[in-house]
Amino acid sequence: MLRLILMRHAKSDWSHQGLSDHQRPLNKRGTASARALGGWLRAGSYLPGQVLSSSSERTGQTCTGLDLPQSVAITFTRALYLADAEKMMEVLRGATAPCVLMLGHNPGIADMAHRLVTAPVDHERFMDYPTGATLVVDFDAAGWNDIGWHEGQPIDFIIPRDLS
Repeated sequence: MLRLILMRHAKSDWSHQGLSDHQRPLNKRGTASARALGGWLRAGSYLPGQVLSSSSERTGQTCTGLDLPQSVAITFTRALYLADAEKMMEVLRGATAPCVLMLGHNPGIADMAHRLVTAPVDHERFMDYPTGATLVVDFDAAGWNDIGWHEGQPIDFIIPRDLS
């Protein structure tokens, strides 16, 4: 059994002139959302053994805000920055832990979420996958190379606004 936690970065700050998209940080709401999502992960016993994250500033700050245990292996990679679903799946296939948190960006992360599950999640925001949207999905597979599209069983889905 494998578990994937698929999270879009929290709300970013567009007010910093001169920063590239890759350098854009979280805004105050995004920082609070990341902390709330970390609490939700702990409360649901959804803590990963490994994190695969885009190398952007906002995904890095989202990851920090989750306040994961120090034992969690975290990899920041440029390969996940604005990656499409196919590229995200390629990166996921290199995962080693049975529970992985992947942090990324739209539109790729929304497309991946939709393509992974056997049926759409019953939540009004699942289709647009807003900032902070987080899907927990299980796979009946021995390794990450054994998973495919439309094989994941959705376990939970949340957006930061649900936690307010």
